Amino acid sequence: MVSNSELDMKATADLDEIEHGSGTGEKTLVDPSGNPDAQRGHIHSLDRYINLASVVNFGVIILASWESFAVTFQFALANGGPSSMFYGSILAGFGACAVGFSLAELASIDPTVGAQYRWSANFAPAYPRFWGLFQGWITTAAWCFACGGPPSILANIITSLAIFNNESYEPQRWHTSLIMIATMVVPFVFNLWFRKVLDTFEMAGGILHIVLFIVFIIVLIVFGPRSDPDFVFKTLISDVSGWNNSGVSWGLGLLTVTFSVTGFDSVLHMSDEVKKVHTRVPRSIVLACTVNSVMLIVFVLILLFYIGPLEAVSTAPLPLIYVIYGATGSKAATNILVSLVAVILFFALFNIFASVSRLVWVFARDKGLPFSDFFAYVHPTLKLPVNALILVGSVVTALSLIYIASATAFNALISLQALALHVSYFFPILFFLIRKIRGPVPPFGPFKLGKWGIPLNVFGLCYLVYVVLWMPFPQILPVTKDNMNYAGPIFGAVILGALGDWVFSGRKRFQMPVKRYE
Repeated sequence: MVSNSELDMKATADLDEIEHGSGTGEKTLVDPSGNPDAQRGHIHSLDRYINLASVVNFGVIILASWESFAVTFQFALANGGPSSMFYGSILAGFGACAVGFSLAELASIDPTVGAQYRWSANFAPAYPRFWGLFQGWITTAAWCFACGGPPSILANIITSLAIFNNESYEPQRWHTSLIMIATMVVPFVFNLWFRKVLDTFEMAGGILHIVLFIVFIIVLIVFGPRSDPDFVFKTLISDVSGWNNSGVSWGLGLLTVTFSVTGFDSVLHMSDEVKKVHTRVPRSIVLACTVNSVMLIVFVLILLFYIGPLEAVSTAPLPLIYVIYGATGSKAATNILVSLVAVILFFALFNIFASVSRLVWVFARDKGLPFSDFFAYVHPTLKLPVNALILVGSVVTALSLIYIASATAFNALISLQALALHVSYFFPILFFLIRKIRGPVPPFGPFKLGKWGIPLNVFGLCYLVYVVLWMPFPQILPVTKDNMNYAGPIFGAVILGALGDWVFSGRKRFQMPVKRYE
């Protein structure tokens, strides 16, 4: 564990040292005015209005790990089953914390909206401009397509509840598409005109996140049928999906769990609007990882002990409905509890719109995107990157319409999220680890890992490599055009696009976003 002295977040003296120089003679990223962009030649044009409670809840809610797992665990039932779900949650929890703590240390040094791509440009041992642009494309593409994830999950919840209450209902793809578009309208409007009301949503979402977790645990323990411990700890399912290799099935089942603890970098992309950013953003990342990981492990354990007969839930589009109904025997209770899970995921969508629009804006400001001047525009009255926000809304709308034509194409595009995000975490941690070993090391911020830094960095990198290796695998055999895992080809297309942009114009257009430590 990290010592208390090393995790101390008292910031006044430490932050003053970081922002005004440490006496080492190395360049720092923030000038004495307190403006983190001044040294890069940019004018800070967004309001700092996000307080401590809001920024902590922002990170916790956008992961919503136990809720995300609750509405997606059907995929792990076919690959790995209980063994992969429980032991995988432990591995994912420790892995996510190692990665999150590593990013929090970087955020304390340089809390920047660009995050991964700026750190890669800053700490790359060679070709910093290339790594900055390359990383920027990976991170921005991942988050843009990730915006389609929550609307699709919410649409699945709504249509599944409709089937649960009316068995004659047969959802059409255009129903799902319209629901996806409808779920994004309110978050989009609030991000555009009522963003300061989002503090209230963060607090409400944080409270509901904890309270509903407790309610679910109590309901399952009190009313649910208890499973045998051997089922929970020793059952490995490897003969349902077509994969007959237990190791492969366990690895594929792990992906459902890792998806639930991915995305803790989202709060980084709000850095320009957070007060006392050097301490509060790292704190939010640390709490988002630890709180969500612990809650996820507990929820998975209780769910497996009280899931009931697998035959009743394994074929359902949303097994959670039938787990709760099997425990309570009440349609009203089931509807309420599942709907409240949807409310939390709905709150997470508010945060995703905010975070991704800022990422697009700052990458455009650094000339990383085509039509950069257009997407880097900040409305003088709203103090918002309006065009970037419209782009994010347009991407979600386009993905929703694609779903009407082909659910396979839609799933192929949003499958990019987890793979690309894990890759985006890898490079800045690797480059900073190399800098720790070779030097020179920049002045650390208020949050530093100390002697645990290198071991945590190495473990985090190993975890990322292990998870990424499984992500291109198809979930079901035999592979057809409808069940193929397109994450690998889509990610390959993003890489080719980034390389093509670098060759033809990016190397001349892209601006180095930070001053390098030499």
